Amino acid sequence: MRGHLKKRATWEFVVDLGLQPLQRCPVCRKRFWLERERLKRCPRCRGPLEDGEARRQELHTGYKTKRDAERAMAQVVGAIAAGTHIESSKVLVGDFLRTEWLPAIRPTIRETTFISYKGHVEYHLVPAFGSLPLQQLTGAHLNAYYAKLLSQPTGKKERKLSPSTVRRIHATLHRALKDAVRWGRLGRNPADAADPPRALGCGETPFKVWSVTDIKKFLGSESQSAFYPLWLTLVTTGMRRGEALGLRWCDVDENSNTLAIRQTRVLGGYQPLLSTPKTKRGRRLVALDPATSACLADLRVRREEEARGRGEVLRDTDYAFTALDGTPIHPERVTRLFRRAIEEAGVPLIRLHDLRHTHATLALSAGVHAKVVSERLGHANIGITLDTYSHCLPALSEEAACRVAGLILTERKADPAPDTKYTESQPGPEPGHKSGEPGVSISPVCRDF
Repeated sequence: MRGHLKKRATWEFVVDLGLQPLQRCPVCRKRFWLERERLKRCPRCRGPLEDGEARRQELHTGYKTKRDAERAMAQVVGAIAAGTHIESSKVLVGDFLRTEWLPAIRPTIRETTFISYKGHVEYHLVPAFGSLPLQQLTGAHLNAYYAKLLSQPTGKKERKLSPSTVRRIHATLHRALKDAVRWGRLGRNPADAADPPRALGCGETPFKVWSVTDIKKFLGSESQSAFYPLWLTLVTTGMRRGEALGLRWCDVDENSNTLAIRQTRVLGGYQPLLSTPKTKRGRRLVALDPATSACLADLRVRREEEARGRGEVLRDTDYAFTALDGTPIHPERVTRLFRRAIEEAGVPLIRLHDLRHTHATLALSAGVHAKVVSERLGHANIGITLDTYSHCLPALSEEAACRVAGLILTERKADPAPDTKYTESQPGPEPGHKSGEPGVSISPVCRDF
């Protein structure tokens, strides 16, 4: 595994990479080194391809002196012997992302995740870096592009992207380049040298919640609506939109007043897709209050009557929340109906997902333990719950402080009176103490010191 030097216009050297798999066309004798994917036919003559092996060599050119070429050749030969050599390649970023990376990862990820990755590739990464050789991509290229996304309108809607969106694009590219390193395309990940914008953390993302009065007003306005059971279930359980729309009658247990979240109906682009919760904690049992349980029982009876009217039978695998004709309802239509219902009720405008935040906020404010709230919401850990709803914690902390102080002060008041020789006169309140506020009396013995 040694190389040899040549002198042409400049000094160059050739190194031997050993036997490597390839596909050979018996018609035009063209050889194609086997990388990630196999070719079905010869790109040149469309003939059949045969598998084989051949000795592969790599040419390095452009050295001014023989010593420079010898030094570089020694480094390449050493890297080949150590198994760390990265073959020089002219593959472009766009070709790698479209034809190599996306097809390779598609069987390993969720369909919704693949659609998200593909959108980032097609609308952002390929237009920005598609014509750049993969091995020439640097962190400086990425930083300049992220700054452009944050400062200049882009995309179909011609608007600036938020730091969170830019960070998701960076995460997609980082995953792709990490795979390129693992596949021997790159020696290191250029995205590691980039500085994506800081996204808002848990609890920093602004959202609005309803008060109890707002909820009562909204539900009262929608009490005769066909979608009242859906709104009630969302606000009393904290379920996500996709979890509610994926709920089937076999997931609702009227005897134990619980419902099981086993699948979701989410959007892939604009197409509804059936999926499963992403985490183990997302697949969970949620306890129902008697009112919500009774509402769902009435809804099932109504759905059975509607099915009989159509000459059908309601099955356990049918969705609980559907359109009036019994067909699955599109998630975006639910969002539009919710917005219309808000306008008719005359309550503050919030997002449909904010019903989930409203449920969690009211539960924490009512003294429900954060662990219980976390399990109902399906969070991966309790830290996400505490960070997301940290605005509820100051009030809870103040209440805890008052309770502890009340216990301490009550015990001090119950203590027996000190020795009479030290209590000839009771001390008055400290300067600045307001009348009616609890205070801790200071012992005369301590005051003598």
